[in-house]
Amino acid sequence: MFRRLKTYQLVVDLSVAVVFLLVAGPIEAVAGAGNGVVERFGAGLDLAVAGAIALLFSTALGIRRLSPALALSAAWAGAVLQMLLGRPPSFADVAIFAVLYTTAAYGGRRTYWAGFASAVVGAVVITLYLMVGPVFAAGGLSWQTLPIALVMLVAAAFALGLSWTAGALVRTALRARENAEAQQRAEAEATVEQERVRIARDMHDVVAHSLAVVIAQADGARYAAASDPAAATTALGTISTTARAALADVRLLLTQLRHSQSEGPQPMLADLEGLYAQVRGAGVELRVTVDPMPPGEPPAAVQLAVYRILQEALTNALRHSGGPVDVVLAWRADRVELRVRNPLGAGDPARGGGHGLVGMRERAALVGGRLEARATGGEFVVDASIPIGGMP
Repeated sequence: MFRRLKTYQLVVDLSVAVVFLLVAGPIEAVAGAGNGVVERFGAGLDLAVAGAIALLFSTALGIRRLSPALALSAAWAGAVLQMLLGRPPSFADVAIFAVLYTTAAYGGRRTYWAGFASAVVGAVVITLYLMVGPVFAAGGLSWQTLPIALVMLVAAAFALGLSWTAGALVRTALRARENAEAQQRAEAEATVEQERVRIARDMHDVVAHSLAVVIAQADGARYAAASDPAAATTALGTISTTARAALADVRLLLTQLRHSQSEGPQPMLADLEGLYAQVRGAGVELRVTVDPMPPGEPPAAVQLAVYRILQEALTNALRHSGGPVDVVLAWRADRVELRVRNPLGAGDPARGGGHGLVGMRERAALVGGRLEARATGGEFVVDASIPIGGMP
């Protein structure tokens, strides 16, 4: 029923209504002086009627944006009262055009169509009132006066319809702007969500792998400390190195989070040897086969995807298996094929509730590839195929 308006909008509308009342009141009193109301009811009642009509139209003008439906009702009440008393059109009727405009521009669905119906019905009522009303009838409506009536009908319909149509155009523009703003907000939220998922994926890859290495080294050092103190010392050194590297990666990710425009360096194929060293340092037998070798320098996005997929696959092997791990990389002319195999240990990574496998699939999908992870024949196998051709 009531729209939310800003304070200055309410002040402007009410100020316009007050000024309109001060102008329309005296004009309405003068306009009705010669229509017989004074003779029938007296001058005092005529002034009261004039004031009531001016007040109704001024009220409709003042609340036209606050409540278009109430404004339309007030305008109809003023027009009906004006016609029942046989008064001529006057300055106060100008408010009708403003009310029709706001019903189309700001009204609800029902008010919108009520304004359209009011414009059509109002044109017919105005024509009939002017032709057969108690004041303006000159012999009533006849074949001789029919052309004049048609001209009046067209003029009234054009004037009222133009006001409503202007409001409808404004309504369309407002809806288009709201839709554009909503689309921009949705796109901004989608961008933020994608960035959040990317950072979460990178954080998982870095932290999960590093913690898996640290845990494996710590467990090994605990069991080896009693019989081989040197092994414990070596394990502690590996833990320290891995933790420092993880801390540096986390700081890099936090820098990207604070300054999204500076991506910073990302791990590439040259960093795989360090990754393999971490896994071997955790006591895992790792066998790596690269055949054929990369034909030149693969795109950076492909290198990053291969590194992150291998990182997560090796992390799963550290967590769920203690046996040997086989890594096979085959660099074809148009794609790179990757396979990681390790014996199934205490659990199946595919049945876990973590984000590692989801992250690997996302990594592959981001560069147009595919990835499958499954348990088969007592082994857990990760197969990935990532296209090279057409990548930037």
